[in-house]
Amino acid sequence: MRVLAMLHFYPPHHNAGAEWAVHPMLRALAQRGHTVDVLLSRDHPAIVEPYTFDGVPVHPHRGKGDPFEWLLDDERRPDVLLAHLENTPRAMILGRTYGVPVVNVLHNDRDISLAWCTPDTALVVANSRWLAEQLDHPNTVVVPPPVFADEYATTPGDAVTLVNLCERKGASVFYALAERFPNTRFLGVRGAYGEQLVRDDLPNVEIVEHVPGDQMRDQVYARTRVLLMPSAYESYGRCAVEAMCSGIPVIASPTAGLREAVDDGGALIDPADIDAWARTLRRLLTPRGWSAASKRAKARAARLDPAGDLDRFCAAVEALRRGGD
Repeated sequence: MRVLAMLHFYPPHHNAGAEWAVHPMLRALAQRGHTVDVLLSRDHPAIVEPYTFDGVPVHPHRGKGDPFEWLLDDERRPDVLLAHLENTPRAMILGRTYGVPVVNVLHNDRDISLAWCTPDTALVVANSRWLAEQLDHPNTVVVPPPVFADEYATTPGDAVTLVNLCERKGASVFYALAERFPNTRFLGVRGAYGEQLVRDDLPNVEIVEHVPGDQMRDQVYARTRVLLMPSAYESYGRCAVEAMCSGIPVIASPTAGLREAVDDGGALIDPADIDAWARTLRRLLTPRGWSAASKRAKARAARLDPAGDLDRFCAAVEALRRGGD
């Protein structure tokens, strides 16, 4: 079968969690012998020619008429359209017009995102159980952002790390803890989106530029001893799972998504309670505290092996093609 994914950007040039959640799904379809193409809807300075990433062909944005090169070509006409975020409404219109089933990959519970999960959508792929429970859609499959341990596992480093220095990801908590632990190394990684809050007045804080997802293991997790995720919102929490693959303890906000992702593999604390964050971090910086938390983190990551989720996803997409025969 042929799958055309309508997305705004794609790795390795854009490395937000949504894109890294979708990529393993498309890779799994390609590995099962299906033809998968990613069609971008935005211009990107680094994407001017088609390229293949990890077995998935990616086509740069040329103009609004791009999808019709597939939809009006008998040889390339897709059996399924897949979209997420801003491309979902257009994919639904095109699917309805040309009689092509649409897969909506759902990353959040914003009202507008939930509104796109209409009966016209052939399949909804929710990134968490709590998100799926908010839907009243007859064909939904849950696929948490797939993280394969062998792609992320490494020997942990010595830094307390935050990925994405915007306020909604908890930059204020990160800097407050750095002030309280002046003898501990802190590592801040610029994010793929959001206004980055960068301070240069703390000698124990190192700020590094944005890191592509396929380099996070070597450039970030190999330097990390404890991962902080004091986010105001997370529909899941992929970074937590990536870190736990190496037994890196995680301190996170108790958002619905992080509760589901971290579970008993880390500490869930209200980011408004900075004293509780400091107490937990102090415990994790001791050899005994870190060792116990590391074992729990690694055990949690092992339970999140994505192979079964990806099999169910591929089967659900393949059923759309069979239903159209």
